[in-house]
Amino acid sequence: MPKKKLPPAEMPVADHAFYGLVWAGTVLTDRVDRALSKAHDLPVSWFEVLLWLASSPDPVPASVLGNSTMLSRSQVSRVIDALQSRGLVTRTPSTRDARSVEVALTPEGHRLFEAADATRRECLAPVFTDLLDEDDLRALSTVWQKLKANKDA
Repeated sequence: MPKKKLPPAEMPVADHAFYGLVWAGTVLTDRVDRALSKAHDLPVSWFEVLLWLASSPDPVPASVLGNSTMLSRSQVSRVIDALQSRGLVTRTPSTRDARSVEVALTPEGHRLFEAADATRRECLAPVFTDLLDEDDLRALSTVWQKLKANKDA
């Protein structure tokens, strides 16, 4: 006998939308984490730091990484330590703030990021990007930007 579930109509739309965001984030993150770990020995948290570093033409202050990622500052610090031990990033004293360090990808870090990003895109395509059109993707981007902009409200 199949398990009975409530149809979405019996749930307030705001609750259904919230649950959908949580579900999608959890399922997609888990899928990407498994694919990156298997193909590159790279947890999704490490990939997130690489993604932000790869998107910046200049070294990034560690504090900015902490503010940009979904990781805590201590998690960012541990990820940077792990990435540095694998030769994927460098840490240098900041020229603007003597108390800060800046992080940049090494050539090996760029190579790994490119390969891992291809893996991420390939693993998401059948369950995300191939299912959504440009308008859907723009709408999702707008939604998360609104939510993120007001996260401290």
